[in-house]
Amino acid sequence: MTNIGIVGTGVISGTYLDHLAKLPGVQVVAVADLDVSRAQAIADKFPGIRALSPDDLMTDPDVDIVLNLTIPAAHAPVHRAALQAGKHVYGEKPLAVDRAEAEPLLKLAAASDLRIGCAPDTVLGTGTQTARALLDRGDIGVPTAATASFVTPGHELWHPAPEFYYQAGGGPLLDMGPYYVTSLVTLLGPVRRVTGRAGRAHDQRKVHTGPRTGQTFGVDVPTHVTGVLEHESGALTTVLMSFDVWAARLPRIEIYGTEGSLSVPDPNAFDGTVEIVTATNRDWAEVPVAGGYAGAGRGVGVADMARAIRLGEPHRADGALAYHVLDVLESLLEAAAQDQPVDVASTVVRPAAVPLGASPEST
Repeated sequence: MTNIGIVGTGVISGTYLDHLAKLPGVQVVAVADLDVSRAQAIADKFPGIRALSPDDLMTDPDVDIVLNLTIPAAHAPVHRAALQAGKHVYGEKPLAVDRAEAEPLLKLAAASDLRIGCAPDTVLGTGTQTARALLDRGDIGVPTAATASFVTPGHELWHPAPEFYYQAGGGPLLDMGPYYVTSLVTLLGPVRRVTGRAGRAHDQRKVHTGPRTGQTFGVDVPTHVTGVLEHESGALTTVLMSFDVWAARLPRIEIYGTEGSLSVPDPNAFDGTVEIVTATNRDWAEVPVAGGYAGAGRGVGVADMARAIRLGEPHRADGALAYHVLDVLESLLEAAAQDQPVDVASTVVRPAAVPLGASPEST
């Protein structure tokens, strides 16, 4: 059994706690937060989980993997503290707010023989993995292009403390882009060049829910980004990520090949319907599940990493993949700012597919 210690007990921690309790091979033994009362409230709800300070959790001998659920600006410092304490670490996306923070983490982990894992692990579910299985067996021929779209009027409509979505490490590209680009790299392989444009509709936003309703806050990052990703395979993906759109009818992800097209479900979910059109069947048809962890939820990437550590094998939602995704996203913002294409310096090997019927305990 691999023991998990969670740092950061905000909104997303409840989802992780619920799903990790259902997964084989892992158990949460401790939680920590700068607000000690929040950590204690979780410990009071879950027998067997202790509330600790962040420093004490890092040095606790019972903790094998630190699960970092802090805000983006704290991802790199908490990762670094965990690695320096001799712990493997898995975190929410992005890996860090930029490449300058992220790259030393990979070097530190490698030098310490420790693992870094990073969300999103949604790509390990049956939605993206079914699409991956169809692509790998050639159901739509050679993939040549794709589209990826996420639009919303803004997270302040539902989140009671939304400021971090509009600060460094946030914005639609770094907040939601990791789901889409991780899925695209899983499906089509790494990206070698990007071009793009970016802007924002508002310099100020207003909180719409919770005790701070009506308060305004500043916007520091682009809130509408569009561009093209050129994959090493030659496929071209058109992306649109926005916090400035009230409504739109756009596909989440579609893949276009020489012999057909695939409709891929929301990469922010683990499952969903995959549909296909081929040269011989011109009507969209739902395809049966062909891969992925069935019934997966947030935390399956942690369990996949824990299994890989036990077996001495690569894990799928790893630091190299997260770094490449961050590199692609940051390069896209640079391309928009510089008004010219930008080469993506990093590359990565597509993670192993999750076969049909797999369990994170045994694959």
